[in-house]
Amino acid sequence: MELVLDLQNAYDGIAHLPEQEDFERWVSSAISPIRDEAELTIRIVGDSESQQLNAQYRGKDKPTNVLSFPADLPKELELPLLGDLVISADIVQREATEQGKSEIAHWAHMSIHGALHLLGYDHIDDAEAEEMESLETRILADLGFANPYE
Repeated sequence: MELVLDLQNAYDGIAHLPEQEDFERWVSSAISPIRDEAELTIRIVGDSESQQLNAQYRGKDKPTNVLSFPADLPKELELPLLGDLVISADIVQREATEQGKSEIAHWAHMSIHGALHLLGYDHIDDAEAEEMESLETRILADLGFANPYE
């Protein structure tokens, strides 16, 4: 799979950010069964920017772990642009601690979760949630990570 990933760290409050290669491996594992090539941006932010974007685009005035912004291109353009992910480092760190998992496992999960959203997966209703969570669990297991929902 050919992947172009623009990793933007817009937050200086994180002690350890996974490497570019980690993010590439994680999102590739979610995207490669569906696409041969993809371009996307992952922007790492803190709670403040996450909250501002969540309020602006989803009408929810609170920070969230990952926001997905799929590219809305006409199909006739046939460009590999998939979209953008915004991940809150603050929430990843908090949730990893609260859920008793390593930060690296949670970074992987949020990256895969967001990539699946860019591909059109969702978890609005129970059937969609079950499909998406099952896919996330399988991808994470293939990468050596435990089930994030246990």
